[in-house]
Amino acid sequence: MTKSPPPPANPTASTPRERVDRWLASFESALSDRDIARVAAMFTVDCFWRDLVAFTWNITTVEGRDGVTAMLRERLDDTDPSNFRAVEEPEEADGVTSALIEFETVTGRGKGHVRLRGEQAWTLLTTMEELKGYEERRGPTRVNGAVHGPRGATRSWAEQRAIEERELGYTRQPYVLVVGGGQNGVALGARLRQLDVPALVVDTHERPGDQWRNRYKTLCLHDPVWYDHLPYLPFPDNWPVFSPKDKIGDWLEMYTKLMEIPYWGSTTCQSATFDEETKEWTVVLDHVGQEVVLHPKHVVLATGMAGKPHVPDFPGQDLFRGEQHHSSRHPGPDAYAGKRVVVIGSNNSAHDICQALYVNGADVTMVQRSSTHVLKSEALLDLGLGDLYSERALAAGMTTEKADLTAASLPYRIMHESQIPIYEKVAERDKDLYDRLEKAGFKLDFGDDGSGLSMKYLRRGSGYYIDVGASDLVADGSIHLASGQVVKLTEEAVVLADGTELPADLVVYATGYGSMNGWAADLMGQEVADKVGKCWGLGSATAKDPGPWEGELRNMWKPTRQEALWFQGGNLAQARQYSLYLALQLKARHEGIPTPVYGLPQVHHLS
Repeated sequence: MTKSPPPPANPTASTPRERVDRWLASFESALSDRDIARVAAMFTVDCFWRDLVAFTWNITTVEGRDGVTAMLRERLDDTDPSNFRAVEEPEEADGVTSALIEFETVTGRGKGHVRLRGEQAWTLLTTMEELKGYEERRGPTRVNGAVHGPRGATRSWAEQRAIEERELGYTRQPYVLVVGGGQNGVALGARLRQLDVPALVVDTHERPGDQWRNRYKTLCLHDPVWYDHLPYLPFPDNWPVFSPKDKIGDWLEMYTKLMEIPYWGSTTCQSATFDEETKEWTVVLDHVGQEVVLHPKHVVLATGMAGKPHVPDFPGQDLFRGEQHHSSRHPGPDAYAGKRVVVIGSNNSAHDICQALYVNGADVTMVQRSSTHVLKSEALLDLGLGDLYSERALAAGMTTEKADLTAASLPYRIMHESQIPIYEKVAERDKDLYDRLEKAGFKLDFGDDGSGLSMKYLRRGSGYYIDVGASDLVADGSIHLASGQVVKLTEEAVVLADGTELPADLVVYATGYGSMNGWAADLMGQEVADKVGKCWGLGSATAKDPGPWEGELRNMWKPTRQEALWFQGGNLAQARQYSLYLALQLKARHEGIPTPVYGLPQVHHLS
C-alpha cells in the first residue's frame, strides 16, 4: 500500500503546504506505529475529530485528546488508515492552516479536511467516499450499455427494467425499504441504485414530486440553487435561484425516472415489525389499494426532517364555523379572496401563506406567539452561503463537493462562534428592515446566542423566516400582526390571552411539526419510537433543543438504538451529502462487511 512521503528535512519550514504535508506524514506514521499517545499529542487540547463513517461506522464527533484516544483505542486496528495526502494547495487565514485531504482505510477510500494551529490539528474531518471492491461505476468505469451477444441471449435495458418492476417487492425482496419519496428518499434511492443495493422507495403520493406540487401554489425553496443539487445530476446553469415548488416537483419526478429508482407511488405503509431472530422486517403496505407484505433487512424513514404536523388543541375548535387546517394542508390563496384569515405562527410557512393571501385579496392576520429570526434572502446568499454556494464561489474554483466537505468540517460545538460575526453584519446591513418590523410590534431574535439561521435550523428546525417579501408587508401593516397566545376559538373568531378577538373565515395552523420518531410510533409502535428517541437537534440547551450535548444531529443518517432502522431527513443539501454516508453503511451491511459502530449515543429525549 502506498505511503505518504516522509516529513520534509527542514522541520522549521513554515509554508502552509509544508506544514500540512509534515503533519499528515507524522500523523500517518504515528497511526501506523499504533502510537495513540503520539497521535493525540498532535492535536490541540481543544481539538475536534468529526468522523462520517470512515473510522467509526457512525456519524460522530470526538472532542479533546481524550476523545481522540478513546476512539482510536477501539477503531485504529480495524481501520488501519494510510496514504494521507493534501489534494489541493492549503490555505492560511487568521493563524489557521486549512487543507482538503484524502486517505485510505482497510475497507474504503476517504476524503476530509484538516485545520492546523501551528503544528497541531485543531479540527479534523474524515469521511468515507467509497468501499474498496464496491466502487460505483462512474467516469472511466461506467457500464458499456450496449447489448451484445447472440440473438435472444441478452435482454435490452427496457426488458431488464420491466422484469425488475415485476419482481421487486413481489418475488424478490428489497434489501432496503425507504419510506418517503421526497428529495431525501429519492437521493438515497439513487445512491443505493448506483451501489447495487436492492432498494424500494415508497410514498403515499401518486407521483414523485407531489410532495411539493400539493403544497400552496406560491411556495418556493428558500435555499438557493447552488446549495440544492441532488447526487449525480446537478441543476442546469439556467435554473432559477429559488426554485418554484412545481418546478422542483417535476425535477424530482424526472430525477426518479432518469436515475432508475424503483419507486412505488400511492403506497401507504401500514405497519412494520422487526424480528430479532431473522433480523428482518415485516412491513405491510397498501399499494394502490392492494395489500403487499415486504421483508426488507433495513427500513429507512425518509419523511423529511420533521414528523407529523402539529395542530394545537384549542378550546372551541369544534365550535368554529369557518374552515381550519394545518399549513401542510393549505391549498393556496385562490378560494379566500375577500375572506378574513388568521394564520397562527410566524415562521417560514406562516409568512409565505400570509403573503400569498394578501396578494390575492384576503384580509390576513398573522398571530405571533414567540419571537422569530428574520433573514433577508439577499443576506443569506451573500453573507451566509456566498463563500461556498454561489456564482462567486464557482468563479473562485469552489465545487459542490469541496463546499460540502468544507461545511462539514466545522464541528457543531463551535459552529455558532463562526456564525455570530456573520449575523452581526446582517443586523447592521438590514437595520432599517429590523427597525420597521419592531416598530410594527414584530418580535425579533437572532437565536439564543446571536448565531442566527443555521444554528436555529440545526438546533430546532424552526423559529425563522427567510424573507422573500413578506416582511415588508408586515412592517407596513398590509399583513396585520397580533401578538400573544391563543386561548380559544369561538364560532367566528380566534381569541388571544389579552382578550383580543380576531374574526376569521379561515384559520391556518402554521404551527410546525413533531419529531420524526412520531412516524416510527405510527408504524412500529411507541416502544420503538421511545427506543430511538427524539430526532434532530444537537442538545445545545437552547430553546426547543434540550441538553445534554449530543455532538451530532440526533439519529440522522446513522445507526439508531433500534437495529436496522434509519432516518434520512433534512434539506436538499443534506439529502445530497448525507445520503452517501447512509448508503455506504447499508452497502457494507449488504455485502457482509463488518461494521462495528463506535459511539452509539444514549437516548435522552423521547420526542
